[in-house]
Amino acid sequence: MANIAENIQKIKSELPDDVTLVAVSKTKPNEDLMQAYDAGQRVFGENKAREMEQKHEELPKDIEWHFIGHLQRNKVKYIAPFVKLVHSLDSLRLAKEINKRAKNEDRVIDCLVQLHISGEETKFGFDYDEAVEFLRSEPLKELQNIRIVGAMGMALHTDDESVLKKQFGELKSFFDKMKKEYDHFKVLSMGMTNDYEVAVEEGSNMVRLGSSIFGPRNYG
Repeated sequence: MANIAENIQKIKSELPDDVTLVAVSKTKPNEDLMQAYDAGQRVFGENKAREMEQKHEELPKDIEWHFIGHLQRNKVKYIAPFVKLVHSLDSLRLAKEINKRAKNEDRVIDCLVQLHISGEETKFGFDYDEAVEFLRSEPLKELQNIRIVGAMGMALHTDDESVLKKQFGELKSFFDKMKKEYDHFKVLSMGMTNDYEVAVEEGSNMVRLGSSIFGPRNYG
């Protein structure tokens, strides 16, 4: 049994003050989330829209919900009323759907543009040139109910720190470049349980940690 409160306090004590901790609570029961909540954690990340919708209904209303997985367009409606940040904006079609659903809810939904930084074929996201083109595109500028507030990327799952530094460093350079063009560009979400220390060193200001808080994932 992981001591969730202790894990959170330890991680927060080691993170710089300007780095936001997203507790990745996917597949975890509400009791686990409440342990984290009681320890002061308010930002939680989920990767399934229906699971997030259900947890939002059942758990305290001051929780800030982040959607961190690949978001299918037909699932946006379930999270549009309450989601605080979508980490995984990876196409104009998805942007249009989020905008439409946000407009229906009379709100603006913040999103991070997802970059494909690991080189793995299976991963979602833009490459750097595509992302720049997307951010500068006229169709995106027409969407009034979506706000791009930064970037997200997942590095290769590796223990090779030089590879991680290179991939995170490139994403930080992209982020810095785009920050000069866009007032809202403030969030750089990179770093998970196995690599977040390197990500923070390279300039991340938001990390997504699951197993280091809640213990090993349960796929049952």
